[in-house]
Amino acid sequence: MSEPSVHPHPAIILVSASRADFLLDEFGRYTRDYTVLCASSAAEAEAIAQKIVDDGAQVALFVSEARLPDAPMLVALHRWRVVVPTARRMIAAHWEDFLVEAEALRPGLATGKYDAFLLMPRGARDEEFHTAVCELLSDWGSTVAAPEVTTAEVIAEPGNPLAVAVREFFSRMGMPSATFAPDSPTGQAALAEWRADHPEPADPPSYPLVRSMRGGVIAPSTVREVAAEIYGRPDSIDPEGANAIVDLCIVGAGPAGLAAAVYGASEGLSTVAVEAEAIGGQAGTSSMIRNYLGFPRGVSGMRLAQRARSQAIRFGTRFFTGWEVSGLTPGVDGAPHVLHTDGGDLHARSVVLATGVTYRKLGVEAIEALVGLGVHYGSAMSVAREMEGADVVVVGGGNSAGQAALHLARFARSVTIVVRRESLEATMSSYLIKEISYHHRLTVRPFTEVVDGGGGGRLEWLTLRDSRDGTTDTVPAGGLFLLLGAEPHSGWLPEAIARDDKGFLLTGRDVPAQTWSDGVPPPSLGTTVPGIFAVGDIRSGSMKRVAAASGEGSSVVPLVHAYLGGL
Repeated sequence: MSEPSVHPHPAIILVSASRADFLLDEFGRYTRDYTVLCASSAAEAEAIAQKIVDDGAQVALFVSEARLPDAPMLVALHRWRVVVPTARRMIAAHWEDFLVEAEALRPGLATGKYDAFLLMPRGARDEEFHTAVCELLSDWGSTVAAPEVTTAEVIAEPGNPLAVAVREFFSRMGMPSATFAPDSPTGQAALAEWRADHPEPADPPSYPLVRSMRGGVIAPSTVREVAAEIYGRPDSIDPEGANAIVDLCIVGAGPAGLAAAVYGASEGLSTVAVEAEAIGGQAGTSSMIRNYLGFPRGVSGMRLAQRARSQAIRFGTRFFTGWEVSGLTPGVDGAPHVLHTDGGDLHARSVVLATGVTYRKLGVEAIEALVGLGVHYGSAMSVAREMEGADVVVVGGGNSAGQAALHLARFARSVTIVVRRESLEATMSSYLIKEISYHHRLTVRPFTEVVDGGGGGRLEWLTLRDSRDGTTDTVPAGGLFLLLGAEPHSGWLPEAIARDDKGFLLTGRDVPAQTWSDGVPPPSLGTTVPGIFAVGDIRSGSMKRVAAASGEGSSVVPLVHAYLGGL
């Protein structure tokens, strides 16, 4: 057995009865940042992992041959996951075993028993293989390990709700951050820097304090102030400049808005995107999207969103993050549309509405009082690490709820998915249902709703009610994550833009016939106001899936071009 050192880097455990030396040589490139260890059997790998955990260290990745001498492969993978739920698991099959074992092992991918099934390298510089390794390590590092290098510091006492929200914003923006207590050396240095910028008799600041990569320390009262400090204000566009009136303004930067930003800017349109929260929308909070085309090992919502944002910026899109558009004044007779924010107005010849949907509130007063104190709307990925050893409840039956539950199960002692329906089948993708059903820490509780909760300053318990007979029971809970369906974010729009009875925007032939122009309906993604389009979850009749939203975002750009060409 290879003995881990007393203070190792995160470990990569290689498991092979006959090719350990080959794998150890192949993984030599990782030895600067990881402790690479070998085991010859499932039991030996389990023992190594248990010792690492007992020593307070971490296992990042298991890499195993397809056949082991002492246990079936899927059984071994399960045993390793029980010891280290957060570690990623890869099968690197020798070419002699690859096709023989594939039929038996690949179904395990669909149930989340491991993360990748690859052909073991057959020569030097097999970068396709190592790309997969790096993706798994990168995913592990971004969701499990504390960041080695940070781009932002948050100074606050534990449980500060605004600090939690700021950290979640940084996480969704792909900015590694760390939290420090006010009396820590980092906290004291930040306070001194803030005081230097605010001479007496300035009042003491309220926490949190935030230092970002732009330098300086601020004492924000909202997440929006943090976003504005980093990404600027909409009124920073020169009203007399060449881009005072942009060709295209996109409201919302989820998958649909990001796709419109990429394709709009790449097709030569001067493009601005305004996002009220963090880039990515609800999809950006997903810990792992496994059924998005082209990502066989899955991709986190944050990574997908940040890659799309970088792509759009490359083509010239300008993003304003943290600014909610509070109103829209449609242009008349070819005049530009005007979008209103607290950070100034934007003028655009065309507008794409991609504001998506918001999570519905639970409506229980005692629960709402604990938001940020153990209660979270959305998946709150940055908080997942704090759920270690806790009992957690996830409310919701959609894909976002399933993805959040699976991610939380890497840390929590137990995760209970609460749904009002009799099962998940009607609302969740099959692959997620399979993963949930095979996970030893996950249970589903149907016909159930949360009716009360409380604790001594933060969430400690919940009361659940069975809708069939009205009985209630109180359960311990260290975390409650609410992903409650979808409500369209359309209340800020003018009445001239038609909606259905649920508030989703009508487009194309679905708009009222009396609003058609000369008997002709708007374009397929056009609203009742010329030059204003709707894409993604905000649109009535849309498919509520990431790929569908991306498709609509790219498809709207030719319609925008056609409209602008007619001005």
